[in-house]
Amino acid sequence: MAGILILTLGSRGDVQPYIALARTMVQRGHDVTLSAGQGFADLIPDRVAYRPLSVDMEDLLRDPDMQAAMTGIRAKIRAFRTSREMMQQQLDEMWDITQQARVSAIIYHPKAFLAPYLARALGIIAIPSFLQPAFQATRAFPNPLLGVKDLGRRGNHLSGRAMIRLMRFGHHALLKGWFPRHGEVPQTPPLDVLAGYHPTGLDLPRLYAHSACLVPKPADWGGQDHISGAWHDPAGPPWSPPADLLSFLDAGPPPIYVGFGSMPALNGTTVTDTILAALSRNRQRAVLSVGWGGLEAQQSTQTVHYIDQAPHDRLFPRCRAVVHHGGAGTTHAGLRHGRPTLVCPYFGDQPFWGRRVAAIGAGPASLPVRSLTDASLAKALRGLEAETFAAGARAAALCMAKENGPAAATTLIERALQA
Repeated sequence: MAGILILTLGSRGDVQPYIALARTMVQRGHDVTLSAGQGFADLIPDRVAYRPLSVDMEDLLRDPDMQAAMTGIRAKIRAFRTSREMMQQQLDEMWDITQQARVSAIIYHPKAFLAPYLARALGIIAIPSFLQPAFQATRAFPNPLLGVKDLGRRGNHLSGRAMIRLMRFGHHALLKGWFPRHGEVPQTPPLDVLAGYHPTGLDLPRLYAHSACLVPKPADWGGQDHISGAWHDPAGPPWSPPADLLSFLDAGPPPIYVGFGSMPALNGTTVTDTILAALSRNRQRAVLSVGWGGLEAQQSTQTVHYIDQAPHDRLFPRCRAVVHHGGAGTTHAGLRHGRPTLVCPYFGDQPFWGRRVAAIGAGPASLPVRSLTDASLAKALRGLEAETFAAGARAAALCMAKENGPAAATTLIERALQA
């Protein structure tokens, strides 16, 4: 069997899907090395070699410049410029890890866009993978990373082309500074870093790790584009609910889960107070997950219990509904367990997933975090109790149960290795 290097970078939502893929590939007999940022060692399965990069995404997202990058395009450009040195270091480390791993293929997240060039230097293949349907233009919907509503078929396609062009501009800017320091890695002819690399020029699969139940494959995508289903890990690391959480869950009807994952606080105190006021209006029970600071921990009560974090696949079955930021992983987790969902997006692809939830009838229209009021949130939380949303969420769960994303992706990777 083959040696495989998985390169990813980002928050927990960018890493856990690749851990699920790694576990499946190991079970199929492959030797797998996974490289991601700091802070994920406890999640790595046995028999998967972990080679962490030096960056700590939690610390990075607490940086004021990075938090400001969530407010608009100018702030994003400023954050990009100020973080260039750090990103150059990550590219250096990816090259070092790739040389040491001695593998036949690289599976990479788009943030590890150097991978095709590294593969070419070593004579191996590099297969791109994506957690959002944002890296191929389509007329079916606007580019998810823009966070805009439907622009019509022509406008949707143009938005995809524009976003991909912007990504490539950013990639080029970083590679332009990296290649002169690494003459051993050929920079010409230039490669399409979103298409992967095969030494013989064969087409490779482009892997989309989301559910076709949420986003079916657009008719204008090519044969190399494969929606595998979400990459989730049913086994996961061992976890038992803390005694106080278990007591809370057992003390009354299933609560609502509220959490914003890896999103740092824009104004954690205000958002938390708004959520508490809405819950109080409705007399609803809830578990509030503090995460990386999107919410502010307070004293737990008989109706609201605070946690730092918990595995979604363990906690969501004990909840009646879920409220979250709309990250791809959290969205899939809630629907996989048939839970009515309210998305309160911050930025990026999160509004897109909120619209997809509403489109399949599994929850109400999104409520952006910035515009939350206790009245609007209370109304949406009451709406989550509607049978129509429960039915939509159950239908999504039944559909998603037919998918095995890591297994489907592994099969495609194995075929590429054998070509």
